[in-house]
Amino acid sequence: MSGEGSSDDEAGRLPLEMMRELLDQRRLRLGVHIRKMNSPGSPVYRYGENVWPAALILFGSFAATAVVHFYLGAAVLAVGCWWWLTKVQPRVKDGVFDRTAAWALQSDAHFDALWAKGVLSLFAELPDGRKFAATRRDDWRSFVRMVVRETSAPMQEAA
Repeated sequence: MSGEGSSDDEAGRLPLEMMRELLDQRRLRLGVHIRKMNSPGSPVYRYGENVWPAALILFGSFAATAVVHFYLGAAVLAVGCWWWLTKVQPRVKDGVFDRTAAWALQSDAHFDALWAKGVLSLFAELPDGRKFAATRRDDWRSFVRMVVRETSAPMQEAA
């Protein structure tokens, strides 16, 4: 087993460390299945950002219908839906992505758990223009090593 850890790469770096470097250098992109991670039971799910805005829209629409008229309630509902889709939902998506990426990159165990559930994917475009992706069926460690090999080889030849 110790031989496995030493073969991670020539410099002895771990695949998660290499992945962090590639992500920082923008040579690798991380994909997150937002719907799966923005569900109850997910480690990054927040009830407040999902429940309260929708409850506010519905309550406002019902109140406007009861107090004034159906047309005002429908208008409040339409404006509320527009607000949800254009203002709230993009912030929720960005927040879920950021929290998932931070949580997954904390440790191999976190990344492995999310990878096994099919929540994460990796994308790379090599310097020669070839594009590659890795999903749950693939080994993410091998994919990261391949990207490191392929992206560092031209730099070593040029030097």
